[in-house]
This record gives sequence, structure tokens and C-alpha cells, in this order.
Amino acid sequence: MTIEPLGRQRSRFSLLRTTAAHRRSGVTDLILATVLAFVAGAINAGGLLAIGQYTSHVSGIVSAIADNLVLGVFGAMGAGVVALLAFAAGAASSAILINWGRRNFRTRQYAYPLVLEAVLLLAFGALGSASSVVPQLIGLAAPLLCFIMGLQNATISKLSGSRIRTTHVTGMVTDIGIEIGKALYWNRDLSAPESLRVKADRKKLGTLARILGMFLLGGIIGALGFAHLGYVSTVPFAALLLALSVPQFNDSRRRRVRMVVGQRLVSPIDRPVDS
Repeated sequence: MTIEPLGRQRSRFSLLRTTAAHRRSGVTDLILATVLAFVAGAINAGGLLAIGQYTSHVSGIVSAIADNLVLGVFGAMGAGVVALLAFAAGAASSAILINWGRRNFRTRQYAYPLVLEAVLLLAFGALGSASSVVPQLIGLAAPLLCFIMGLQNATISKLSGSRIRTTHVTGMVTDIGIEIGKALYWNRDLSAPESLRVKADRKKLGTLARILGMFLLGGIIGALGFAHLGYVSTVPFAALLLALSVPQFNDSRRRRVRMVVGQRLVSPIDRPVDS
């Protein structure tokens, strides 16, 4: 049995502790993206078993609105409109939380929406459990899940500069196909400059494959969890989100203590603001 060096253990712990930090890197973006894809896959697949519909991809929701309008099923059409608005409201809430955090508690700006997502996941679990006593409550489940998906998708989008999405995989699979096509392309003139050759971005392909794989794994675990445990299976997913976000609140507290000890108390308005 080999023992991992203490320095490497600390390095990995530090990396996980800063996964939701305001200072970003390609590594922390990838870690957070894979975790969020895992959670989104679990919520989407588990949600189908729980409430009978997927909630992460808006394309299907909009298509269902159109179908139900033509068929005259106005109740279902109205439910689709509510789900659409809930997804948009979740994305708007993420933008509000991140921008407010950026100007007041910069180190926590990405932690706020993750904490909110964790709390709402627990609320969804409680709502589903309570629906066995009050069946009417289940009507709130789909809009709540859509809100959560919009919240998460906007968070990773703002965090990564719109490079990554985690609640749906259509764009990812498209990009994977493009890179595979570029890898299979035959460059006949090998004497041509590198800039003129068709080359696959293998690093991008690997990143997309990891995120897609985590979405699939999350879907499998989420489906198994809801099938065998019911709504209580939301608890570990919420705990995972809290494990990534709570360290940012602890780090902020430690920084304030050091500032007070050093007699350097900086008010929120004096803190630098990201552009």
C-alpha cells in the first residue's frame, strides 16, 4: 500500500476547496463543470421518475408549448409556459446573486448560487415527500426543478465566460462530433503550414467527453436513487454542492480576521470590483 505524499494531499484538498472560488483557472472550471453536470444529470433523470418529465432542456418545453397550443390542450400549454418562465427566472437569479456578490463579497460571488441550488434541491425533496399527504403540492415540482436548472446553467455560463453548459448536452455532443470530424479529416498536403491544416482540439474533446460522461453517470445514479430511495436521494446532491461552496464563506471569515489583526479593516465599498 502506497501512501500519497502529504504535499500532494494538501494540494488536492486546496484545489477542491477553491473549486467555487472567485479566482478561476482551467482546472477549477473543469472540476466544477463536471460536478454540476453530474448533479444536473441526476436531477434530470431522477425528475422524470419523480414527476414524469425532463426539466433541463428548454427546447422540449418550448416544443411542447407549441404542440399543446395547436392541440388545444391549454392546461398543459400553461404548465409549459410556467416551466419556461421558471427556467428564465433561475438564470436571472444567478446573474443577480453573482453580480451582487461581486460588488459586496467578491470571494463568495459563485458560492451564493450554488448554496441556493443546494437549498432548493432539499426543498424539492421535502416538497415531494409532503405531496404524499397533500397531492396538490406536486404541481410545484416541475417549475422548481426548472428554476434550479436555469440557476445552475447561468452560473456555469457566467463562471466560464459562456464556454460551458451543464444542464443539457446537445451543444456538447455537437462539438464532440465536430472535433471527431476534424480528427478524421485527411490533410493531403502535409507540407502546408500548421495553421492551414485541419486539426482536432484534443484537449477540448477530452474536456467535453468528461462533462458528457459525468452527465450520464449522474443520470444513472439519479435514476437509481429516485427509483429506490425516493425524494431523500436529493440530500447527497445538495451536500455535494454545499461541500464546494461553503469553504468560500470560511475563507472570507479568515481573511476578515487577518485584516482586523493587522489593523487593516476594509469596508465592502472599498473592495476592488471585477469588470
